[in-house]
Amino acid sequence: MSKVVVISGHPNLESSNCNTQILASLEQNISDIEVRRLDQIAPNYQFDVAAEQQALLSADVVVLQFPFYWYSVPAVLKKWIDDVFAYDFAYGSRGDKLQGKQLFLSFTIGGPEESYQPLGYNHFSIDELIKPLQQTAYLAGMTFHKPVYTHRMVYIPGVYNTLEEVESRANEHSERLIAAINEVTQSPQAKVSEFAKQWFAMMDALPESTDTFEALLADDFSMLMPEGEFSGASGFRDWYQLARASFMPGAQHTLEQIGEVTEQDGRYQVQLRVRAVGETPQGEAINLLVNEDWQFSLSADGHVKLNRYQVDVLN
Repeated sequence: MSKVVVISGHPNLESSNCNTQILASLEQNISDIEVRRLDQIAPNYQFDVAAEQQALLSADVVVLQFPFYWYSVPAVLKKWIDDVFAYDFAYGSRGDKLQGKQLFLSFTIGGPEESYQPLGYNHFSIDELIKPLQQTAYLAGMTFHKPVYTHRMVYIPGVYNTLEEVESRANEHSERLIAAINEVTQSPQAKVSEFAKQWFAMMDALPESTDTFEALLADDFSMLMPEGEFSGASGFRDWYQLARASFMPGAQHTLEQIGEVTEQDGRYQVQLRVRAVGETPQGEAINLLVNEDWQFSLSADGHVKLNRYQVDVLN
């Protein structure tokens, strides 16, 4: 299951009807979620950087939830980004800790939509104004998703909007955000991406028992490998013994590329490019680049089951 970490960047959340409502809706509708309120965590803007980085490391999806202040994020959220997205964590020669994580911007805007255009009093579009945040995601290696934002989200009694209007917009905003997160976390693409991480982590470890692998195989499972063709759980066990004779435990499988999932007749196909680095039991270095073709299905409870597994060595 994918974990969602929400960074609430409102400096005084109790004063915001819409941001409070959006956060409450997320907590009610997403099972594995952590909301970190920056106004409570660091009212003086002094963050425990290690704790904040650890929260991000635990996340599959990161949501920045904030009101749009002066065409950007509130000061507390800007300070959080400055401190937490540090060198050798989010960027730099060893700064790969956020790579592959999904990032959503979710924000509320007081002004009307028509004001954010060349002839409006704000002149620039929202997409233009958030480009620094988009580039931040790119530099950190995160997947940047289409932002979710809503205009006219300010309530001043007798001046701007009614409370009912703002609450209705907040509810619609929440629905759009939850749908976008679910698309990322519950689609076949998301499920097989998460499955691949689990699969290759087990391949790195090469445990003696194949039980954890066999639980992930469909009844009609087959493999086409450089060593030959293998069928069923017994065939997998035969191939696995060959693998353990060729690789020492502790190898590193790096998923360099995963293609777009396609569907045909109730089954899914995906192509992966994987680099395997390790050594043989005799101490010889191994560095293989392979293409893998997977056919998989989803069980009734949404879990990936491998039907066919094909590997072609490129070097």
